[in-house]
Amino acid sequence: MLRTALITGGSRGIGKAIVKRLAEEGYKVAFTYRTNKESALELEKQLSKKGYGVKCFYLEQSERESVKELIKSVAEYFGSVDILVNNAAMSQEKPFETITDDDWEKMLKVNLQGPFMLIQETLPFMLKQKWGRIINITSIGGQWGGFNQVHYAASKAALINLTHSIAKIYSRYGITSNAVAPGLVETDMSAYELTTEAGKKKVENIPVGRVAKPEEVAAVVSFLASEKAAYITGQTINVNGGMLFSFGV
Repeated sequence: MLRTALITGGSRGIGKAIVKRLAEEGYKVAFTYRTNKESALELEKQLSKKGYGVKCFYLEQSERESVKELIKSVAEYFGSVDILVNNAAMSQEKPFETITDDDWEKMLKVNLQGPFMLIQETLPFMLKQKWGRIINITSIGGQWGGFNQVHYAASKAALINLTHSIAKIYSRYGITSNAVAPGLVETDMSAYELTTEAGKKKVENIPVGRVAKPEEVAAVVSFLASEKAAYITGQTINVNGGMLFSFGV
């Protein structure tokens, strides 16, 4: 059976790597963009030329109507939504004392309320077939806090908790819910940070000695989306090269 995967923010970075990986593995793939329409269309074109079933869609994930329209369009095009990868997010570097109410509200609306709405709107498909995969891309910042991105770290910490709650409620119906928490990844979002002295120092302190490639995060998402991961739910899978070690509680 061909499953349909929906990846938000799939036109670049980690999302793009996930789109490519799942398409190559035979999934039907829907992915979203907000501002990078040209990049999204180019990726769709490249993968379609190879014979993969891929389609891009516009999404403003901070708005419920846009989320509803997306899910309706994906279902009409592919027939269902079986796998949801909440990858799209925003970041903002600001000292804590300069974060405004608007900054805080926008961050949580995009990074937390967006995935919440997407999960709500896709669950009916998964419940109907008693099978589904919800995979939320979080961040090491959501585990150890932020310095110049306190509101970003808080939104990712909340997304990890949402992941656990969804697992508690829906795993019994064949729907698993997991988070993937990358550390530093070689993407456009981290490009500037990696050129700074602070960024270089961070890389030096990674036990593996380098940043991650987007494809390494995509490989973990691919596993969690598969039948092989049917007994894994409510987990946060760290892909950080040893930046953060997990200890049993």
